[in-house]
Amino acid sequence: MNRTTDPSRRVVRIGAGAGYSGDRIEPAAELAEKGDLDYLIFECLAERTIAIGQQARLADPDKGYDPLLAERMHAVLKTCAQKGIRIVTNMGAANPEAAARRIRGIARELGLASLKVAAVTGDDVLHIVRDGAFAIEDNGQPVASLGERLISANAYLGIAPIVEALQAGADVVVTGRVADPALVLAPLVHEFGWAEDDWDKLGQGTLVGHLLECAGQVTGGYFADPGKKDVADLARLGFPIGEVSADGSAVITKVPGSGGRVTARTCKEQLLYELHDPQRYFTPDVVADFSQVQITEVGPDRVAVSGGRGHPRTATLKTTLGYRDSFIGEGQISYAGPNAKARAQLALDIVRERLQLTGVETEELRFDLIGVNAICGAEMSQAAAEPFEVRARVAGRTASMGQAVRIGNEVETLYTNGPAGGGGATKSAREVIAVLSLLLPRALVKTFVHIEESGHAAA
Repeated sequence: MNRTTDPSRRVVRIGAGAGYSGDRIEPAAELAEKGDLDYLIFECLAERTIAIGQQARLADPDKGYDPLLAERMHAVLKTCAQKGIRIVTNMGAANPEAAARRIRGIARELGLASLKVAAVTGDDVLHIVRDGAFAIEDNGQPVASLGERLISANAYLGIAPIVEALQAGADVVVTGRVADPALVLAPLVHEFGWAEDDWDKLGQGTLVGHLLECAGQVTGGYFADPGKKDVADLARLGFPIGEVSADGSAVITKVPGSGGRVTARTCKEQLLYELHDPQRYFTPDVVADFSQVQITEVGPDRVAVSGGRGHPRTATLKTTLGYRDSFIGEGQISYAGPNAKARAQLALDIVRERLQLTGVETEELRFDLIGVNAICGAEMSQAAAEPFEVRARVAGRTASMGQAVRIGNEVETLYTNGPAGGGGATKSAREVIAVLSLLLPRALVKTFVHIEESGHAAA
């Protein structure tokens, strides 16, 4: 942080070390080493991740957190401790307390015995949801309709418990489900003392969090289009840094010399990511308004962002329900050379008839020609040029694993029972963990901060 005595000139530097669970690790290490950071955040949760983590926790009470947590901590923890960089992450997933214990163990291995690690809990509201008469937002059905298929319910928490942990002196704060921008907004509230009802500052801080939450997406990842939007050195993509002032205005940048680029265009694309209504971006802490945001290039790989505003938060918290939905069976096979498309289409027709003849029970089926119509559909693809290589794909949703397996098996038999030249067949079958949502009164959700060093727990 810029330690000027003038509060209005203070700047907090926050780096984004991950944009999803499986993200690259070395850009985070680069941020820790060269980013001159005050905070390093890791955003690693998708909608279904906690449900999958809950299954892992049921199998082993010491599991359920992010599978790359240990690798990430080994990569950055010592450097962060030496430089005074505090870490905030949702890598706790379904088991923040176990994650905190694992981080403490790694800290001891690295000779960092005094490191203070906090776990934030309270997002797991399965018992509340199961005992209540709540309706599912997606279909209006009662939660009870899911029966024993319901395996998790996690409310999106806001900044309050993270700020509490930082105020308690935590060097590392690990959470389960929290709103993605909260990982950035909480350090800003802690550092600048923004009031919990200063909606405009919370809206601006949420804007910065939204720009950083997907890490490499704002530095040129998921942006490049050769010849139209060129991005240099994507193999060494640098992850972003937000330089945030006390009024919430910020500059988005990256480590000098790292790959990628930060421009007004990369920032605008990330601003629109998952944004349904620019005037009403709902989070647990504020309803942010991005409709007046200003984005200005102020130097090479430096973009100023301002103009985020906010309105009072809602009385409810979005809660994600994870449930066992069905099974998916899939098979693929390739055809190449002259008439490849016709042979691949014949392969699909054969499998379609075989599934009927052999009585495979499905709830939904897809027949795609990858490279022809799998993404854009038959209508949009009908005028496209004839491809030289095509991959036929059949996928189906079933009520049992046994039926799902039969779909891939039928595709595989095309080797010796289908059109000429089929090769590279693959097959798979897996259970589908799906998610639904409900709105839970926030008064029902109680959060806790557990300091791993002392065992302290506070509501």
